[in-house]
Amino acid sequence: MLRTLLALAFATFAAPATALCTGADFRDRLSDADRATVARAVDATPYAQGLRWVARRDDDRITLIGTMHVFDPRLEQVRAAVAGDIQAADVLLVEAGDAEQAQMEAAVAADPDLFFITEGPTLPETLDDATWSAVMEAARARSIPVFMAAKMEPWYLSLVLSMPPCILPEMLAGQEGLDAMLIDDAGAAGIPVRALEPWDTLFTIMRKSDFDTQVDDLKLALIAPDLQSEMFVAMLDAYFTERIAEIWEVSRIAAAYVPGLSEERAQAVFAETEEDLLNRRNRAWIPVIEAEAASHDRLVVAAGAAHLPGDQGLLALLEAEGWRISPAP
Repeated sequence: MLRTLLALAFATFAAPATALCTGADFRDRLSDADRATVARAVDATPYAQGLRWVARRDDDRITLIGTMHVFDPRLEQVRAAVAGDIQAADVLLVEAGDAEQAQMEAAVAADPDLFFITEGPTLPETLDDATWSAVMEAARARSIPVFMAAKMEPWYLSLVLSMPPCILPEMLAGQEGLDAMLIDDAGAAGIPVRALEPWDTLFTIMRKSDFDTQVDDLKLALIAPDLQSEMFVAMLDAYFTERIAEIWEVSRIAAAYVPGLSEERAQAVFAETEEDLLNRRNRAWIPVIEAEAASHDRLVVAAGAAHLPGDQGLLALLEAEGWRISPAP
């Protein structure tokens, strides 16, 4: 579902003429103390490394694949590596399938006010001058008209600005992440694709906060574009070397670079985001997975890689339900 929200966000904007995010890596900015903090957190994280896992219970088998929602040419190698898993599956479970994407697009077409402020003060009238100046700079870096940014709901604008300018050309060209690739492969193989959650789950989560909290979330997206690019370089490198927990812990450190938020407040917002976007959804997905496992012997669950590790990650939650977890051979 995230890929649809992002595609809708940029569908009407001109793409800057830049390439896929490359160059400097945000981790090079970390102090020795920060590196030690990340290392300790990773060491304490269950299932911290690995993109492909197998859960077994009795005669049932679930293959779990950590995905990347945005395009990178190296994803074709991951796609090839898991092709056999898709071919052998009875069902592919994803965050959102084609049916859910269509439902969201229909909802947006029917009520575009979901995304925009149509009554009352717009963002320039409600944000402090420093925050609005940062918003204007971030919008211009992505070729987003400032007058449009002014009317966006804060949660929606934070989503738009969370993408660094360097990632936009591929997104606008229709190049999609691993989730979409696997959905296509399952369709070609005649494998049913089912969603882990209703189409409006992520949408509802992002809209549920009050205005002030949404503004704090917006500030999290106002890291300078060059730092955002460096974060994507770090994220992609960690993903393709399968150091999944490291991605999240480095992002936690990066919250200190958010302008206009104290470190304490930035960490509080980050923790709330972690609970809402990862932990709570993971817990809600377990009954869905269990229901599918009750009627199918071989499942493939493909979800964002950050959903796998941690004591609230899918792997630990399945283990608590009696599944034996091991790295895929």
